[in-house]
Amino acid sequence: MTTLRVPETRDFSSRLRSPAVTSRIGIALGISFGVCFVTGLFSHYAQLPDPVVPVPTAPAWGYRVTQGVHVLSGTAAVPLLLVKLWTVFPRLFLRPPRPSRELLVHLAERASIAALVASSVFLLATGLVNITAWYPWDFSFRTTHYAVAWIAIGSLAVHVAVKLPVVREALPRDVDDDGPPAGGGLTRRGLVRATWGAAGVALLATAGNSVGWLRSVSVLSVRSGDGPQGLPVTRTARAAGVAAAATSAAYALEVSHGGRTSAFTLEDLLSMPQRTETLPIACVEGWSESASWGGVRLRDVLDAAGVPRGTTVSVESLEERGAFRRSTLPASYADDDRTLVALVLGGEPLSIDHGFPARLIAPNRPGVKQTKWLGRISA
Repeated sequence: MTTLRVPETRDFSSRLRSPAVTSRIGIALGISFGVCFVTGLFSHYAQLPDPVVPVPTAPAWGYRVTQGVHVLSGTAAVPLLLVKLWTVFPRLFLRPPRPSRELLVHLAERASIAALVASSVFLLATGLVNITAWYPWDFSFRTTHYAVAWIAIGSLAVHVAVKLPVVREALPRDVDDDGPPAGGGLTRRGLVRATWGAAGVALLATAGNSVGWLRSVSVLSVRSGDGPQGLPVTRTARAAGVAAAATSAAYALEVSHGGRTSAFTLEDLLSMPQRTETLPIACVEGWSESASWGGVRLRDVLDAAGVPRGTTVSVESLEERGAFRRSTLPASYADDDRTLVALVLGGEPLSIDHGFPARLIAPNRPGVKQTKWLGRISA
């Protein structure tokens, strides 16, 4: 009869596990997490309703680059994390020291590792699901993702502080310091290179979301670039329930300020001076694309309605519900010459799924805040 027992570290005999391997992969993972965290902070800040310091309007491609890097660094972290966990898995079965100061340090380290692993798995799993725009949960993805990211980075800082002496000792050593395996097979150096290669493949397989010329080889890219007028659509008019209001002959964009409301029909907007701007549309899911937008400068519309420069405005969609049906547009955006009430995309009138009859398009702004189906602007 076999007796069940808790495994011990000696039960894990793979020679591929070593501090030298773990340290090298851990450094790559730490860099990926650090880049992902910093770019994620910018993404979160850019989506705040009314940030204390307005996000700059230049460069126009700033959010596109940072959000693309955020998603790609998170994707690259997946194989790195899996291999890192595999290399240290036997240490979970180390017997804790007897009650002493050393035991307290041991328990604190275990607690930080538990928090780090749990938060890392949560962030990467929900982040990958977010890329597909599928949300099988009831909590707010952005706020929860942001909060858990602080747990992850704090736990990582504790982990690095505890393990820094081990890393310093392991890095100068040859990763295959005890020679190749006697019977042949994968070496430790081969494992490290394969892990880095897997991270590179993960990058290449998904980079097409934001790097158009890689779409032919990005087999895991969920956005092909296809869609009406050459741009993907995240939320359709049918899903938003705005088809009838957007195509109504009675449509007019209302602009209110100081107790006065001005109404601009589509014909009114088309009769105003038209501009064309090449600006990216970049979404939190990581996909982005540059396009040629035509329409009226928002500043011209605000001038016609008597809204003075330096005024922060609220922009509302024809949608009756939705987390992003309303957004705040800081004065720096409202006054920027590149911010348009867009009526045209790629030389053609906007398709209804891209915001017909009018939508907002502004430089360096998250896609969820580039309000489609404009209905009202208030100051």
